[in-house]
Amino acid sequence: MENETITMTGCTSGYLQVYNAMSVCIKRLTETAQIPTQGSLEAAGYDLYADLGDEKEITIAPGATKFIGTGLAFALPRGTFLGIYPRSGLACKKGLRPANCVGVVDSDYRGEVKVAIHNDSEDYQTIANGERIAQGILQTYLCMSFIEQEELPETDRGIGGFGSTGSK
Repeated sequence: MENETITMTGCTSGYLQVYNAMSVCIKRLTETAQIPTQGSLEAAGYDLYADLGDEKEITIAPGATKFIGTGLAFALPRGTFLGIYPRSGLACKKGLRPANCVGVVDSDYRGEVKVAIHNDSEDYQTIANGERIAQGILQTYLCMSFIEQEELPETDRGIGGFGSTGSK
């Protein structure tokens, strides 16, 4: 995978802005699958679209979860994952969100990316074929190796848990 530098000019401050774009290989698994799109030039998330095959729409009952395909497979760069996040419009207007709140597509997965959509509303909700259902953000991560210890180094916070840093 290659980084591609995209140069943009014309920002109001007069500074030259340079953005790095990471190349991501993508495969359409159906003829109707849509390539992810950005809502604006600096949007972090790329909209993912429902690919329902022959169905025009799918209905999700209150409190239910349905898997919605995108018709796409990705070859993500090593050391990255695709974070699947809710679209604010879908969440606020219809009460629909990814069931696991944030999905993770690992770089070694080559199957269809599907989004488990949960209906938090009290009404039946529909997803239309081609509707934007989530947004994907390419993220890097650090691998970890674990070293078991009898004791851990002390800190000022110590074992203070939820809400402990705001109460004194």
